[in-house]
Amino acid sequence: MKKLILSLIVTIMLVPTSVKADEGMWFLMFIERLNHRDMQKMGLQLTAQEIYSINNHSLKDAIVQFNGGCTAEMISKDGLVLTNHHCGYDAIAEMSTAEKNYLKDGYWAPDRKSEMKPSSLFVRFFVRMDDVSKRILEKVNPSMTELEREAAVNKEIAVIEKENNEGGKYTVSVRPFFQGNEYYYFVYQDYKDVRLVGTPPESLGKFGGDTDNWEWPRHTADFSMFRVYADASGNPADYSTSNVPLQPKHHLPVNLGGVKENDFAMILGYPGRTNRWMPSGGIEQNVKFAYPAWVEGSKTGMDNMKKYMNQSDALNLVYASKFAGVANYWKNRQGMIDALSKFGTAKSKAKQEEKFNKWANLPANKAKYGNVIGNINKFYGLTNEKARHDNYLQQLFRTSAFGTVGRTVGKQLENYAKADAAKRTQMAPAITEMVDEMFKELHIPAEKDILAAQLKLYATKSKGYAVAPMVEKIGKENNYDYTNYVNTLFDSSIFTSKEKVAEFLANPSEATLTADPLYVLSNDMLTHFTTRSEAITKAQNDFGSSFRLLVEGLRESKIGTIKYPDANSTLRLSYGKVRSLPADKRNDAKVNNYTTLDGQVKKYKKGDQEFDLPVRLLEMHKNKEFGRYADKDGSLHVNFLSDNDITGGNSGSPVLNGKGELIGLAFDGNIEAMAGDVIFDKKLQRTINVDIRYVLWVIENFSNAKHIVDEMTIVK
Repeated sequence: MKKLILSLIVTIMLVPTSVKADEGMWFLMFIERLNHRDMQKMGLQLTAQEIYSINNHSLKDAIVQFNGGCTAEMISKDGLVLTNHHCGYDAIAEMSTAEKNYLKDGYWAPDRKSEMKPSSLFVRFFVRMDDVSKRILEKVNPSMTELEREAAVNKEIAVIEKENNEGGKYTVSVRPFFQGNEYYYFVYQDYKDVRLVGTPPESLGKFGGDTDNWEWPRHTADFSMFRVYADASGNPADYSTSNVPLQPKHHLPVNLGGVKENDFAMILGYPGRTNRWMPSGGIEQNVKFAYPAWVEGSKTGMDNMKKYMNQSDALNLVYASKFAGVANYWKNRQGMIDALSKFGTAKSKAKQEEKFNKWANLPANKAKYGNVIGNINKFYGLTNEKARHDNYLQQLFRTSAFGTVGRTVGKQLENYAKADAAKRTQMAPAITEMVDEMFKELHIPAEKDILAAQLKLYATKSKGYAVAPMVEKIGKENNYDYTNYVNTLFDSSIFTSKEKVAEFLANPSEATLTADPLYVLSNDMLTHFTTRSEAITKAQNDFGSSFRLLVEGLRESKIGTIKYPDANSTLRLSYGKVRSLPADKRNDAKVNNYTTLDGQVKKYKKGDQEFDLPVRLLEMHKNKEFGRYADKDGSLHVNFLSDNDITGGNSGSPVLNGKGELIGLAFDGNIEAMAGDVIFDKKLQRTINVDIRYVLWVIENFSNAKHIVDEMTIVK
């Protein structure tokens, strides 16, 4: 019998030479052993040490996680950061007003003093990583429950993180891989003084809107720029006018040569989450129960936001960021339903599990693996209807500013009411600031409509699993029309205006808070959401250990062929080629691996929210004012395709050529391969990228901000 845990070092020796180069999100520390030879054959000209080195500067020093959810890259010696427009959207919206609407009109700082600091924005540099699998797994044993195991693991993680943070200088994160069969720690350094340098107008940065989202051909300038500041010694520092631009260890040179079919393409970034070990029951649950509820709940929230966003620029700014985030996943989840259904992914997984189950029940394996598939299937059978219920409720929480108020502002007010006078004096400013920020992103009439509509959807559609008691009671009393109830709720709650909260801070009362109807409703829903029956709790415990054993057994038996860990917001590298999709009459490009400004202008619809274009761009297109950024064919290329393996979180990742030079900016995937988080489609899966030449043309030629381009290291 093999050991319980197979370390990644051992599996390296087992990697077949036939692994597809375009599939996989790989650890940088293993590139030399796992991938370097394949990458060289495809066009890589860098050594493994030039990609990842602890002691010398390397590509990894130019890649940052942007505000915890996207990727960005350093592109000048003075701390200039490039990421997607949709990644900078929150910050741009925050800096905007109805009078100075940078989201709508764009902005380019004429000098360093004009760069603007959002209230909360940070970038995270990756310092190093290491394997601590053996150390952590020595602390657990098979007789532990999942909660006991989690407690033991977390205790050791806390020790490891403290050992490596150098007194708080670094942020250390220990993460599980292969479903808890391996553990690695990651050391990061965070910089919090990050300022907006520039953004194209929304008509370019978000051209195509929701209609084109996840679609090819695309024609969008999905980019924005920021700058990282540090103290005089280059260390992280809170915002100060005395801070100076960070001098990064490495910044990416920018190549203006363009791309062609089969050119090598490498992406480094922070992919958020893949689930390529997900059992067939989980896929089936998502397709039939969870995702349809997600889609319907998202659409309900979006429709009610949009009614008010269309009324004025000011209201559009209030909901722009939330709407964009909800809309992105609304289309993504529908695309996943369609793709997973079309390709029969659950059936393919089920066949693999049948094969595994036969292996698992061989005499030598039965004691350890025999119940794995049964436990997994039992869990999904028990939780299918709850998954539907939870997704309706989650979209209520996500789209309503007041759905979770019981655990956010409500919890703060609860602690405030219980505190003594001295403690209250300390707490009040933070609570006031929290409330001020909350009310910047809501409009009470819209919030009433959102909450009433979401309550109705949740109460009437989640019938296979009991809804929250209070929601059900109010629904029955009002024929499931929550409009009057919500109006009364908002009139009587202390949470629906800054003035009411301020009055509570002046005269705190636990009795007033615990009787507040919005506080009670929110806590009723939140408590119900987190409650598990004994049967589900038991099944969940068995599922946790069984899923871990499934992954271990699939690797041990070689029935599973995946050699890279699932994405989990840690730095990864993917590599492949510039690669076209089959010819598409919607794209006028000679090869269906790029789009042009000609194609963008053909989509132009004057006054249309998604497809309008600036007059200046139309004039420049007419006069072919492309300057040094024109392709050899005379056109201006806008976006291009590669077959890199990415997912959410890779937004803003640099696309690099074989020399490590920047050729594009990843921003999307294609709808045909939306099953990619679960299974990689070698034929259809593509990454959609902004051509770096279009980025620079928008900055220098369209926006007259050549001083920004002059900072960069340009390679022709």
